[in-house]
Amino acid sequence: MKKFFKILLYFIGVVIIIFIGVISYVVFFLPNVGKPENITVEKTPQRVERGKYLANCVTVCMDCHSTRDWTKYAGPPIAGTEGKGGERFDQRYGFPGVFYSRNITPYKLSDWTDGEIFRTITTGVDKNGDALFPVMPYHYYGQLDKEDIYSIIAYVRSLPAIKNDAPKSKADFPFTIIQHLIPQKANLQNRPAESDTIAYGKYMITASGCVECHTKDNKGQIIPGLEFGGGREFSLPAGIVRSANLTPDVNGLKAWTAEQFIKRFKQYQDSSFHSPTLGEKDFNTIMPWMMYSKMKESDLNAIFKYLQTIKPISNKVEKFTAKS
Repeated sequence: MKKFFKILLYFIGVVIIIFIGVISYVVFFLPNVGKPENITVEKTPQRVERGKYLANCVTVCMDCHSTRDWTKYAGPPIAGTEGKGGERFDQRYGFPGVFYSRNITPYKLSDWTDGEIFRTITTGVDKNGDALFPVMPYHYYGQLDKEDIYSIIAYVRSLPAIKNDAPKSKADFPFTIIQHLIPQKANLQNRPAESDTIAYGKYMITASGCVECHTKDNKGQIIPGLEFGGGREFSLPAGIVRSANLTPDVNGLKAWTAEQFIKRFKQYQDSSFHSPTLGEKDFNTIMPWMMYSKMKESDLNAIFKYLQTIKPISNKVEKFTAKS
């Protein structure tokens, strides 16, 4: 019997040592996505303009990296805060911790190389080699065209420096460890020709990261197989708001036309539209309508055409549940 317990203790000890070794490897040696490239992005007017369009209307970097006015419908960014960071994403939105968007103006990025910025956008590993929790959908940005990433870098380099030191993000346990496993090497693609509507639409919806909000999640991670089916919950002061089903299902976009889809976005670009001021009990949404409304109609059309080709998911979404 003594021999049995001795063997059992030895086995347990070996398991503990292996476990500690694995955890230590994950914490101290991961993520491993390679060193940042030695690149210098030429800040041409064309790149800055393209980057401005992407960052404000497609990838909507300025949505999270600015201050949004949540007293108004859809929380439009406050003018003069572009890139300053500090927006909070926490357990209210299903995230495993408290995460803050970073200041991406030259105030914070002046000592970053273009390669370091490129690596962060496309892999989720920052200047210091630390893993970012994918509040920023870098897995999707890592599938974009290198030239589009260069354009975004050129644009953020052109922003006015805003002095703002955002609090440090902190993941809950065990995501403090799991977070190290999430970043991966970029899988850059060539941007399809706009004439190839479906492929181009897929590229643009990847750039927009729509799947993140329009898919049910588990602790901030989308559930495989439910992509674009809607129903992800977001807790706002007035209640729980849920994302729409974007699949070609009867509960989604099956009965929609491209014209209706485009009009849904463009109504917020109308000069007569002003985002109304809301009370605490009024319905609101995290969808950055004001930013997406400035997307080109041809890009919105391509996105719609692509969405019509994906797998239908039968999910009837209750848009809003008011707090009692």
